Amino acid sequence: MNQFENKVAVITGAASGIGRALAMRCAEEQMKVVLTDVEVAALQRVEQELKATGATVLAVVTDVSKEKDIQKLAQKTLDSFGAVHLLFNNAGVGAGSTSWQSTLADWQWVMNVNLWGAIHATQIFVPMMLKQGTECHIVNTASLAGLESGPGNSIYRVSKHALVSLSETLYHELKMIQAKIGVSVLCPGFVQTQICDAHRNRPAEYSKPGDIVEPSPMTTAIDQFIRSGVEQGISPKEVADHTFLAIKSNRFYILPDPSYKETVRQRMEDILNQHNPTFVIPSHI
Repeated sequence: MNQFENKVAVITGAASGIGRALAMRCAEEQMKVVLTDVEVAALQRVEQELKATGATVLAVVTDVSKEKDIQKLAQKTLDSFGAVHLLFNNAGVGAGSTSWQSTLADWQWVMNVNLWGAIHATQIFVPMMLKQGTECHIVNTASLAGLESGPGNSIYRVSKHALVSLSETLYHELKMIQAKIGVSVLCPGFVQTQICDAHRNRPAEYSKPGDIVEPSPMTTAIDQFIRSGVEQGISPKEVADHTFLAIKSNRFYILPDPSYKETVRQRMEDILNQHNPTFVIPSHI
């Protein structure tokens, strides 16, 4: 897919960070843009920003963890624009502590947004795209955390590894039936986003009394490392630019920051050589 003008893009998690940058890039490509997020005020701001540029925009408040919300999003997109050509499953959150200290509520919230959000969208949007029979593309925002191993951020890592696998499987399945739908998985390292403050959008149903776990010295150190990495990360715009280059060349794996490839290479070598997992700290962090 390399023709974008007047095509329709749907972006989840579009109110900030990578999602907002992707929306801005879609508008630059003169696409019709459907914005979705749970953060209402921020979503409205991005909608106004895009409309000020002359873009055609539809903003739909959507909780991707709920299948009914995705169904409503798809229907509103069809009612407004008649098709969908570019789908960014971008919404993502982080929460929890170590693998054993994270609460059930932590696991449910992160997995429901990061993984089930993409599953719902796959089941609802892919049949629409197949029926259209036009050139389309799906980009799932995973993470470097879905390609390497290390301590901490346990639920996030699990969700992103699963999302990489979902993306790879979808790619093979669509290729087998010669569908006109490309698939990419976006795996950035640290990016200057609000991911460390994702709790601002955490629903009350996943914040039950007694769920707060006192941080240990280890978890505190890991949190500080992640926050430092995010602060020093690349810009969301740079991620969006890399993503569109990949779409145009129908490239599956998108790694916007090549400095992280060593951590991926180390994991692959550990697997092939049957070595115990190695934790590699990027040299520039």
